[in-house]
Amino acid sequence: MTSSDTGSTGRSHDGTAPAIAVRLSVNDQVRRLELDPRTSLLDALREHLRLSGTKKGCDHGQCGACTVLINGRRVNSCLTLAVMHEDDEIVTVEGLGTPENMHPMQRAFVDSDGFQCGYCTPGQICSAVGMLAEVAAGWPSHATADVASPHIALTDEEIRERMSGNICRCAAYPNIVAAIRSTAEGGTP
Repeated sequence: MTSSDTGSTGRSHDGTAPAIAVRLSVNDQVRRLELDPRTSLLDALREHLRLSGTKKGCDHGQCGACTVLINGRRVNSCLTLAVMHEDDEIVTVEGLGTPENMHPMQRAFVDSDGFQCGYCTPGQICSAVGMLAEVAAGWPSHATADVASPHIALTDEEIRERMSGNICRCAAYPNIVAAIRSTAEGGTP
């Protein structure tokens, strides 16, 4: 693109921003992309890297279907730009496990029937993995009974509060809670 192709804002005449090189570490693989700098991480994962496990639900950060793990923390990928995560470790549901070698949380969702239509399930699973890491780190939630205690009791209320950013339109919530509890306890439902 030449300087005559863009206006004073650096945008081309068709309104798009010039593409920039982005290097993302996704599921332990470095991926190089040329992206419009306004591309959300969700769109980079789905449209450019063809990782379709991460779902586009509301595209406003309200449903949690797009939840991924970034440096071990759960993030709504629709609310962050891909260019912001060049030095971060991004894990999608595809990076947690495979059908032959499932992550314990994936296995618990299957065993507990923690899904119905399955659309929200990848975000639920990523969020649950991140949530259990938060509990292990001793981070309290609004529902934590004793915020001074080094051990957080993972009650159903605690799980529901911590997972409240992930919506299941099919209402599989009791089974989702059972899957999370099973994984936290290291057993099977």
